[in-house]
Amino acid sequence: MPHEIPSVVRRQAIADVLRRTALRLPKKTAIVCGSIQWTYADFDSLVSRLAAGLFSMGVQEGDKVAVLARNSHGFAALRFALARCGAVIVPINFMLKPEEVAYILRHAGAQTLATDSGLADLARASAKLDTKVKQFIWLPSEDPSEPSAGMQNFYELAACPQTVPELKLASTSLAQIVYTSGTESSPKGAMLTHDAVLWQYVSCVIDAEIAEDDVALHALPLYHCAQLDVFFGPAVYMGSTSVITAKPVPDNLLPMIERLGITSFFAPPTVWIALLRSPLFDPAKLSQLAKAYYGASIMPVEVMKEIASRLPTLRLWNLYGQTEIAPLATMLGPDDQLRKPGSCGKAVRNVETRVVNDQMQDVAPGEVGEIVHRSPHLMQGYFHDDERTLAAFEGGWFHSGDLATVDEDGYISVVDRKKDMIKTGGENVASREVEEMIYRLPQVSEVAVIGLPDPKWVEAVTAVIVVKAGYELDEPTVISHCTQHMAGFKTPKRVVFAASLPKNPSGKLLKRELRQALAG
Repeated sequence: MPHEIPSVVRRQAIADVLRRTALRLPKKTAIVCGSIQWTYADFDSLVSRLAAGLFSMGVQEGDKVAVLARNSHGFAALRFALARCGAVIVPINFMLKPEEVAYILRHAGAQTLATDSGLADLARASAKLDTKVKQFIWLPSEDPSEPSAGMQNFYELAACPQTVPELKLASTSLAQIVYTSGTESSPKGAMLTHDAVLWQYVSCVIDAEIAEDDVALHALPLYHCAQLDVFFGPAVYMGSTSVITAKPVPDNLLPMIERLGITSFFAPPTVWIALLRSPLFDPAKLSQLAKAYYGASIMPVEVMKEIASRLPTLRLWNLYGQTEIAPLATMLGPDDQLRKPGSCGKAVRNVETRVVNDQMQDVAPGEVGEIVHRSPHLMQGYFHDDERTLAAFEGGWFHSGDLATVDEDGYISVVDRKKDMIKTGGENVASREVEEMIYRLPQVSEVAVIGLPDPKWVEAVTAVIVVKAGYELDEPTVISHCTQHMAGFKTPKRVVFAASLPKNPSGKLLKRELRQALAG
């Protein structure tokens, strides 16, 4: 019988990506965060020492380690160190309340929680709520901060003289449990293996054209798989320079793009809108920005046209997906932004996507159906939730829960979440269609359309609008505009004006919060 080859010889795991890039580009700048600057050799060496430090404090292969922290070089290093010692990272939304954080800690069974000085109180309060957390790790922040008392110090762990013993870790080992944002229901923990994440890196590199010479700005939360795995991970894979910040606001981002020569940047439409509205927005100072990406929701067509007008040399990608597919699923490239406005494009390299009816038959062009996927990107399932796992993979495809149409050329356009479809007067209304119509009004900065309980219509189409600074708008104007261009049942029955719309840190509109606030 032939001798068995050790599995490590053929392994492709997340931490291997960093080691191989460091061997290839040791002197290349890898990380810039505040005053910190690491080469790839620095980054890889620190990650190895940090992994050994984690092992010395009792973190074992397969352990769940939660991270409740804002973007920083510390977060970036911990991500790869956990992968190197075979632990499973559980990133947590830092906007959650203690009870919500505790739910994730309990559900994941995490005994170790990493946090930063600004979130240390939240971390401690959450851990006390009947969780298994026994130890904390303090992570440094973008701005200098004092270590939190009673926590293992990041820098002391990274000074560990030991090495991590050879692991049984395989490409198919669990790498992370990422909890869904919970915009519709209690969070579900998507289990993603090393190879799922890395197959997704390959799709990102090819279809989003992530390259070695990129200087990429990572400003949206790294706890979210879009920033972590669509941009930061592939940047390390390719050897790009990653600039990390925890402040995704125009006053920080616009000067940073100019000062550091940022060439690549991702943000959801809400952040792009904020940049466009900022008095600091000056196209002449953004000339080095060559590649831009958006996701989390579809870019309003009028906003996309404004970007194209004000930054005509900028190449723009729409990347669509969700946590369960690691998360990239489809892509609309630069050449199609204005040719196929509002579309999320076609499946990326390692994904097969269909739009189907309830009988799992492909819908005809223009007909609404559900997006389903097959891909090596996909999760293993939901952690400790067989019932919802089986439902998600019913019929041998992963069910996204997103409703969409396909045109004659095969381009997909998301029309709504399945649970967000407004049922009014016996008719179905896709909130996105109404939102696009309202965005045509020049006074509108942002809009969210929801259904609210109504005795006559069951659900009344309701528009919540943020008006641009210096403009005025009233309800009759909005309703008149929609009435002229849309069927009566699609026209809002009510218009609410707000100073802002509720969003999670990844920029996704929290329509559930709007419904709760306005239903009374």
